[in-house]
Amino acid sequence: MSGRGRLALCAFAATLMAAASMLPLVEPAGWILQAAFLLAVQSGMGALVRRAPVPRALVVAAQALVTLVLLTVVFARQEAMAGLLPGPEAVQRLSHLLTSGAEDVGRYAAPAPVTDGIRLMLIGGVLLVGLVVDALAVTFRSAAPAGLPLLALYSVAAGLSGGGADWLWFLLAAGGYLLLLLAEGRDRLSQWGRVFSGAASRSPGGPALGAALSGSRPTAPVRTGRRIGALALGVALVVPAALPALEGGMLFGTGTGSAGKGGGTISAVNPLVSLQDNLNQPENRQVMSYRTNSGAPQDFYLRILALDQFNGSEWRPSTRRLKDVPKRLPAPEGLGPDVAVTEVTSNISASRSYQQTYLPLPYPATEVGIDGRWRYEPEGRTLVGDRGETTRGAQYRVSSLVVEPTAEQLASAGPPPAGLRREYTRVPGSLPKVVEETANRVTQGAANDYERAVKLQDYFASDGGFSYNTSVNSGTGSAAITRFLKEKQGFCVHFSFTMAAMARTLGIPARVAVGFTPGTGQPDGSVSVGLRDAHAWPELYFEGVGWTRFEPTPTRGTTPPYTQQDVPTGDTDVPALPEKGASAAPSTAPSVPDSCPAQMRKQGECGSTSAAAGVKPPTDSGTPTGTVVGVVLLAVVLLALPLLPLLWRLRARRRRLGLSAGRTPVRGRNAAPPTGQGTTGGGRGIEPGPPDYATARTLAAWQEITDTAWDHGIEPDDSRTPRKAADRVVRLGRLGPDAADAVHRVAGAVEQVLYAPEPRVSTGLAEDVATVRAGLRASAGRFARIRAVVAPRSAVRVVWAAAGRWAAFTDRCTALWGRERWAGWLRRPSRQQG
Repeated sequence: MSGRGRLALCAFAATLMAAASMLPLVEPAGWILQAAFLLAVQSGMGALVRRAPVPRALVVAAQALVTLVLLTVVFARQEAMAGLLPGPEAVQRLSHLLTSGAEDVGRYAAPAPVTDGIRLMLIGGVLLVGLVVDALAVTFRSAAPAGLPLLALYSVAAGLSGGGADWLWFLLAAGGYLLLLLAEGRDRLSQWGRVFSGAASRSPGGPALGAALSGSRPTAPVRTGRRIGALALGVALVVPAALPALEGGMLFGTGTGSAGKGGGTISAVNPLVSLQDNLNQPENRQVMSYRTNSGAPQDFYLRILALDQFNGSEWRPSTRRLKDVPKRLPAPEGLGPDVAVTEVTSNISASRSYQQTYLPLPYPATEVGIDGRWRYEPEGRTLVGDRGETTRGAQYRVSSLVVEPTAEQLASAGPPPAGLRREYTRVPGSLPKVVEETANRVTQGAANDYERAVKLQDYFASDGGFSYNTSVNSGTGSAAITRFLKEKQGFCVHFSFTMAAMARTLGIPARVAVGFTPGTGQPDGSVSVGLRDAHAWPELYFEGVGWTRFEPTPTRGTTPPYTQQDVPTGDTDVPALPEKGASAAPSTAPSVPDSCPAQMRKQGECGSTSAAAGVKPPTDSGTPTGTVVGVVLLAVVLLALPLLPLLWRLRARRRRLGLSAGRTPVRGRNAAPPTGQGTTGGGRGIEPGPPDYATARTLAAWQEITDTAWDHGIEPDDSRTPRKAADRVVRLGRLGPDAADAVHRVAGAVEQVLYAPEPRVSTGLAEDVATVRAGLRASAGRFARIRAVVAPRSAVRVVWAAAGRWAAFTDRCTALWGRERWAGWLRRPSRQQG
């Protein structure tokens, strides 16, 4: 097989290995077989066109056209012209599928079903990456940049997956890239003939036998490349695993930042997904079901987590320490012995489409029985999945307390602890004064914090003229709260966050809980919780009772009985613990009627898919600073990587021209320029000087001319004499008279310093180099000029230099240890290098 054939095959394999990282995102996985077949056709078309003497751009264009035809045949055959060619209707069909696929991606949790739209996005993405990889590695013979599209393909999969075996997909993608690099290295070496081994030539059978023996095992450059690749891959795998700060990164999946057993923290990054992204859901898909022996199922809220930090732009959870889940959870903070409580037990089953890092629990839970890797956060009394653990398909049993305070107990509550009050009444300085002024006006005449809280709840739910409307702009920051108080329209996030902020201005500790309302009873006694049951509500703290739920949102959830006047609280029967998978039937009273208004259903506030991954109140400018800094740094790195060849080339040119002009000193003995024999004469000529200095200056100028010609498409040929090489550069570069004279002058200077008995320093070398470079640029096309600057071919010398240093290191190790087994493993035969 030819070198290009091997490269094309390796590019195909590398793309397919990187595409395997997308397998956990969808079910079933049969799409990858279709993608592999289409990718093979695309690669075959490239190989076929490359056999003809056509421009490289035409090869890429032919592959792109075949890719479009393939996608048309597979996804829009009925709309295509003659069932094959993409016309306007076919393009419109493909565009519609892409839009549908984007909506499906936002609708389903991983693994999502393979709809036509998602299948087009997957296969089209693989074909696009395959086209770029094939063009870079095979058509343009530059395999190193081909790693960027492969990295992009893996990064998308790693960012969307839930963790798990991400290391396996990383190994596959990295292995494919290394395979591509090794194939390119082998192809480059093959252009120089068989690598000559001095040891082989000294073998008893002579050079012929030595060459035959050397062909029976990998050559030293191949072995060195393999070892360097294996070392780099090992470092990439071991270092992130060894550094706790890197947990939850691209390689090992995303998570909450929790550490191993006995420690760790829950990160302050808001784990909720945007509510606005999933408002137009066609059906109230079930996310979980449960059975409970609670006598008051209408108050059976399932709580995901609490948002307790308000920075002016958003509410978010604090950074908390995580612990192992105890057999029995500690007593709820602030709950006194005089408050009536009843312990109930519930069996909860999450659907496989519901994937959330936080475990929905009734508040306050006292005991949780669940399999998997879960950690406990004491302050919010939440369970958090560790190392990729999620709620997908989880079945668990929860014991919880039904807390039934009386209005008198809440009204007579004492002051909260100073630390708790300080933390949960903190408001940002950017909060407008109108928030506190409105809170004081609404609660005027209240005798205690309980009455103030009830007045705030009633103000939003009934007395203040607020209406439930999901079509308003979402937001939880100071500006959104001010707008909500003025326009008096919003949905649960507006009501809950505004009441919590106003309560804090009154000195009442407050936070916002996010989760689900009780759900809808089913004929079999179970309760179904759907997407439209996603909800947010405020929790206020009262000493002796603890964190207490309030419901300011009209038409959603249930108003707590302890906030209603002249309404009995109702009792909860003492339960007998239910059998696993079954318990006493709850009331079938729905928390949200099926006849949800059309406007609410359209906007998704009857229940949003944000519940499928956790409900997120969108923010005004809530992108975390850490995320912004991380994205900026990542963007800088991604932008800097393609510029590394350019930067290296500029540095090398500056150094060589400085040396040629006599501005850069030459290291080593006799390196100083000749004293009293400077280059101030102004005319061209030969000046005497030390051999080392003359050779270094002249060869630096010749090296720069050789690399400049290489950057413009004239590959170096070290088998030629300097004079013949100069003729070749003049001919292939179509240089004018001035540039041609400059090349020959430098070539003559090279021959003089290499072969003359007494080498002399030639002046004007830097000016000759600049003249040659200007001539090459003038005769080259626009694309060649841009390529010479942005992606210079001579930058490959960096790789050669690294290989040379590695060879020197291995030689030193061999000399130091002096053992044949080390020498056999480390010795690197010399190789030709252009």
